[in-house]
Amino acid sequence: MKLLRLALPVYVELLTAVVAVGLIDLLWVSPLGGPAVATVTIATAAENLALGVVLAVSTGTTVAVGRRDGREPLGPVVRTAWLLGGAVSLAVAVPGVLLREPLARLFTEDPGTARLTAGFFLVSLGGLPVFYAQTLTDGIFKGLGDTATPMRTALLCNALVIALDPLFVYGLGMGVQGAAAATVAARAAALGVALTLLSRRLSRHAASGRPTRARRPDDAETVRGLRAGGTGDDAGTVRGLRAGGAGDAGETVRGLRAGGAEDAGEIVRTGLPMSGDFLARSLVGMLMVELIGGFGVTPLAAYGTGTGTKIMLAGVMAFYALRQAAMIQTARSGRAGPALPLGLAAGGVVAAVLNAVAVPAAGLFTSDAAVAAGTVDFLRWMTLHLVPFGALIAAGGTLQASGRGGRVLAATLTGFAVQLGLAHALGAALGVTGVWPAMAAGTTLAAVLVIARLPAGKPVAALPNLDS
Repeated sequence: MKLLRLALPVYVELLTAVVAVGLIDLLWVSPLGGPAVATVTIATAAENLALGVVLAVSTGTTVAVGRRDGREPLGPVVRTAWLLGGAVSLAVAVPGVLLREPLARLFTEDPGTARLTAGFFLVSLGGLPVFYAQTLTDGIFKGLGDTATPMRTALLCNALVIALDPLFVYGLGMGVQGAAAATVAARAAALGVALTLLSRRLSRHAASGRPTRARRPDDAETVRGLRAGGTGDDAGTVRGLRAGGAGDAGETVRGLRAGGAEDAGEIVRTGLPMSGDFLARSLVGMLMVELIGGFGVTPLAAYGTGTGTKIMLAGVMAFYALRQAAMIQTARSGRAGPALPLGLAAGGVVAAVLNAVAVPAAGLFTSDAAVAAGTVDFLRWMTLHLVPFGALIAAGGTLQASGRGGRVLAATLTGFAVQLGLAHALGAALGVTGVWPAMAAGTTLAAVLVIARLPAGKPVAALPNLDS
């Protein structure tokens, strides 16, 4: 099944690129003591928030490239994506570096940890454009229907981090800051490989002379003109002719400018809901940590410090892999395939596996009997949450690629409002156990709202692509 073939490499990529790098850094800096471990933990959380910002460009680019591949030249939209990515990189990295010390103090009150974190931010946030460029490069590959190359570059990056961390941290005597430098260096090397591969891919794509198909019925004349004698560069001329009908150089330039603005608007409009969803989940996660912390240290250790959520993470990444696969396939072919049933099935499988391994898995993460018992209780309650969550995340990719991502975000925010309200109410009545069904209730509502928006069996995006 094509959807699964797209999703499997994405799953591996997410585990390696999103999860493994931070864990590798933690492994190498842990001998340096608690403040060093806290520094890497804080920096990983901050980087996840930064990732949420660039998703507006990278996921929007994936959809825009997928819609155009085989129908019109890719050069204009790729150039626009790089300009947007560069602007976002500067907008986040420059203030982050300049404000690194107050930013570090927002995460910790300990002066020593804050100093180490500020030094880490100097390197990690300074290298953020490399991270953003890799994310955008991956997005372009995915728009082309290639999820294997981003997986391979993520694996390469992890291998380099494993090799470079001890060299920078201990060999060069850089301490915890060396972990940041090693990660940036590894990402830069992987980015160099990815850009080389992408350049070759786009060059072959432009030289292949693949026939084009209209994105909309009114594009038929455009396509016929391109087929008759046009090359990739003729797309700008056609837009210029449409803009004013004169066909002279001035009209062509205005058409190109209008096309660039149109591409930028499409990328941002498509990607912003995904970015908003990611950032909203991060914010609600922090609010849940604060809420659960009110019930004591043991529940917080079972959930808030990551014992339960770390165990769930490997399964939840499967949902996000399905979301990206559905988004890619919808953008390229107009049909997402069985994203919803696969999401429900994945949710059921993850819930069953977590129930089966809850006791031994909790024991691997903590030796405290009370924390382990709380973790097992949390994981078993999550059965009610994971099945609708799988459906919500997987089905969301279909709507995002069809330009309806705002509806997914609205459903998600509605679910969060219900979740937080119920968590406070049920928590007051039942203790921390009341928080877990509140999570399931909010997620179920959001999933129902999203599923109700799915166009049953109908094309939801552009006309079928050449590879459909």
